[in-house]
Amino acid sequence: MAFREIVRSPVYVQVAEQLREAILAGELAAGEPLPTERDLAESFGVSRTSIREALRALQAQGLITGGGSPVRPVVAAELNEPAREALVNLFRLNRVRLADLVDLRCLLEAAAVRAAAEQREPELLAEARQALADMDGGRVGVEEFDEADVRFHVALARASGNEAIHLVMSALRVAAARYLLDALRSRQDPAPTLRRLARQHEAILAAVEQGDGGTAARLVEKHIRGFYRGFEGAA
Repeated sequence: MAFREIVRSPVYVQVAEQLREAILAGELAAGEPLPTERDLAESFGVSRTSIREALRALQAQGLITGGGSPVRPVVAAELNEPAREALVNLFRLNRVRLADLVDLRCLLEAAAVRAAAEQREPELLAEARQALADMDGGRVGVEEFDEADVRFHVALARASGNEAIHLVMSALRVAAARYLLDALRSRQDPAPTLRRLARQHEAILAAVEQGDGGTAARLVEKHIRGFYRGFEGAA
């Protein structure tokens, strides 16, 4: 039999893993300062050098901010961002095809708008309504429209009440964002396309607000596939 050599993790890696687990489990809350380097070193029974290395690793992952004597590091206030960035990087590193992103986005958004139509949470739907208003019927510039488009779709995902859908949808929308911008910028006159997309957004949101999840799901899939059709491998 062939056995692999046993490799022990460096001390700082083990410290970082325990601190990361405490953060992800909520034992260290967002915005909460960590113990001092001296206190951490005593708690773990390791050198302060190992603690500094562990904190640098956590900072690189976006889980803590600040740090360095005499400032104590603090758990990042927004922990969704590093998770979203990690998922986007995973999509890109594995060369996930646009067609696959579109398929996944259709599945998730259809489920999201169905759930949002059942929930009909006024505050969350108001976020989507505001994003739609910021599109100004497609009379804004490409960059402004794209920013409002992101907020619109993410707001509907959040309105589903499913945080997993919301998180993955946010990463999907970021991963595919360059296709939307490139496509709109390539058009000599993007205004007609922006107006058409704005009308589609209006119809999707109206169906959600009326509690018609089936119609909202059909409209959002038609909206997504209709736009990306024409990109290589997306049809």
